[in-house]
Amino acid sequence: MSAPPPPPDGPKALGPYQLVNRIATGGMAEVYFARRAGPHGFQKNVAVKRILPQLAADADFVAMFVDEARMCARLCHPNIVQVFDFGEQDEELYMAMEFVDGTTGAKLIRAAATRGEDIPLEVSLHVALSVLRGLEYAHNARDDMGRLLYLVHRDVSPGNVLIDRSGAVKLTDFGIARAAEFERRTDAGQLKGKLGYMSPEQVVGKELDHRSDLFTVGIVLAEMVTVRPLFSGGRELDVLLRIRDADLTAIDRSAGRVPDDVRGVLYRALAKDPSLRYQSASSFAEALEEIVRRRRLQVGPSKTAAWLERLGLTEPIGGQLDEEPGTESAHQKTSVVEVVGPEDLRKPESERPTAPQGGATHDVSPQIYKVRMPDGTELGPMSYPRLIELFATGAAGSKTHIAREGGSFKAASQFTELTRFVTSPALRWDDEIAGEVIAKGALNRARLPSVLFRLAFDRETGVLVLRDKNRRKKVYIVEGVPEFVASTEKSELLGEHLIARGQVLRMEVEMALAMLPRFGGRLGDALVGLGVLRPIELFRAIHEQTQERFIEMFRWKQGELMFVRGARSHEETFPLGVDPYELIARGVRDGYSGPELEALLSPYVERAIEPVVLPPMRVESFRLTEKESKALRKIDGKATLTKLIADGAADSEEVSRAVFLGLSCELIKVAGWPPD
Repeated sequence: MSAPPPPPDGPKALGPYQLVNRIATGGMAEVYFARRAGPHGFQKNVAVKRILPQLAADADFVAMFVDEARMCARLCHPNIVQVFDFGEQDEELYMAMEFVDGTTGAKLIRAAATRGEDIPLEVSLHVALSVLRGLEYAHNARDDMGRLLYLVHRDVSPGNVLIDRSGAVKLTDFGIARAAEFERRTDAGQLKGKLGYMSPEQVVGKELDHRSDLFTVGIVLAEMVTVRPLFSGGRELDVLLRIRDADLTAIDRSAGRVPDDVRGVLYRALAKDPSLRYQSASSFAEALEEIVRRRRLQVGPSKTAAWLERLGLTEPIGGQLDEEPGTESAHQKTSVVEVVGPEDLRKPESERPTAPQGGATHDVSPQIYKVRMPDGTELGPMSYPRLIELFATGAAGSKTHIAREGGSFKAASQFTELTRFVTSPALRWDDEIAGEVIAKGALNRARLPSVLFRLAFDRETGVLVLRDKNRRKKVYIVEGVPEFVASTEKSELLGEHLIARGQVLRMEVEMALAMLPRFGGRLGDALVGLGVLRPIELFRAIHEQTQERFIEMFRWKQGELMFVRGARSHEETFPLGVDPYELIARGVRDGYSGPELEALLSPYVERAIEPVVLPPMRVESFRLTEKESKALRKIDGKATLTKLIADGAADSEEVSRAVFLGLSCELIKVAGWPPD
């Protein structure tokens, strides 16, 4: 398929390169098919990449582009698209790259799926092995001083796997790759990678290493073998949840297409825990090569080239990059060659309303409300966002009466825009919670971690309720793991959380709040629907906010505590995927000061501390610091807290914290603990 010429206002040349066709556009750059002419009829075909015009003045994008060029200049491998040149013309940067005349892995999967055919196993293994060989080289790349770059591609996807007419496979687009020397550009929390092609640790914003790339190679191989998306269905958030949990049901459902030996390799490559995956691209490749040997397959470029020709994919390549929806400018929508990937096969049935059009007002008429509290006190007039804040913080509830636009007062339940806030058990603060109460009493700082540990270890399901005057918190727990945390503190509301971190503007939150009725009363969905947040940004924000709400209760100094067994939130939740024991350790670290720990442990400082012979939980589950772990290891039945502190292996606060956690979580014991 021939690509259209550049738009009239586009460049005709960059440096010595004549731009012939624009062949693809991505989130930050566009790629042209170009030629460089020389004397005596010399001509070289290349791909020229330039930053999108609307981003050319953005210092961060320019810095990333420069980093990509510097990094790729060091990479020279048959399975990696090579960068030949980097230049600047009229203050515009560009890079010239190897032009691959063929197709992409994305279009290969698409073509096979459209025909209802399987991709031959030899072709799938050839592509995966080629990508792994390129990654093995990149992961072990070194700088001029011989030091490892610790390069992570972070965007291995079918659209970035190029296959030329001869069947050779090359990995491209290191635009968001990460190396140690470029750390300043791409810190762990930044949102990088395509939806559907991320590792579990990438989804939740954790630190990445080369094993993240191996997970995404596993996705590519799985999709080639099954000819269907691995993580698909529902909203974008559902896809992110499936990736985070490494949900491989798509492989299980394709049992007839996935041979047992290939399935075994995929399960290991796609393990949620990076330590359980292949630890290098070469070990992953060796596992695939063993399949090739055992099955006596003919794996190589010729078989792949023949398959491409059979599918009609050997016309001039239509794109070097997969197009990212929503990034193109108005003129690009009609001029850029469409690059279709397997993500198009996902066809999610969006449960989210279409973002409204029509200018800054977003077609919303402001409503004015008055509120009559159960004691007869009237508040208002007020806007809808202010009304929602009253319900979210527990100041108003199901017994509150509301008047809208000068109308008569009615029960809050009669207003559809308030449905979620008066029917959701998690968001109602004025009713008793139905269920079996198995713990109730004053909040005891010395025993709080013990209570939480027991709920986790006993795999309890229910809600932990904390009250202190007008402040309340509900922690919904499912089989011992916190699932949803509600709070009446304004600072803990999602909108305030996002504003405090600079992810959104208050004006944007206000706009989204005004739109809540269209989004089921969910602020996050409204922010995504209005284009303020990407789904993965919302996912990470909720993931972070839930943990912070849980850890915040360790700062409570007084109040009442109650656990109601069997109570459920009935809210759409995003299970944390974090070990509850790690959260308890973080809570103690965050909520208990050194002096407080010393005071709580003062009755026991001279008593011998013993290790529990068969502790209920391994100490590694708590992810203690090195010094905290060292303090616990020194407990031998003779050591006292005084001796442990005097030993000097850790400061007194670290030793006290380790001992307090160990006692609270039944890892160690001392006479008289727990206190009354």
